[in-house]
Amino acid sequence: MSQEKVDKYKKEKANRKKTMKKEKIQYYIRRCVVAVLAVALVGWIGYSAFRVYEDSRPVETAEVNYNAITDYETSLNTGE
Repeated sequence: MSQEKVDKYKKEKANRKKTMKKEKIQYYIRRCVVAVLAVALVGWIGYSAFRVYEDSRPVETAEVNYNAITDYETSLNTGE
């Protein structure tokens, strides 16, 4: 081996622990980012499917009859 290769190897060997630790951290960060994106994507798809399902259901409406309240107010106003 040439002296350059020997020096390069020694330098690499001296920094091997740092390099491996850095690679390990980068690996876990990438996995966490991918996991967060996957959860967000699944959540978005689920929410969208739920909205489509809810929008396809008929809307229930209720009618309120205020005649009793109006009659009561009228009786109060005429009683004065």
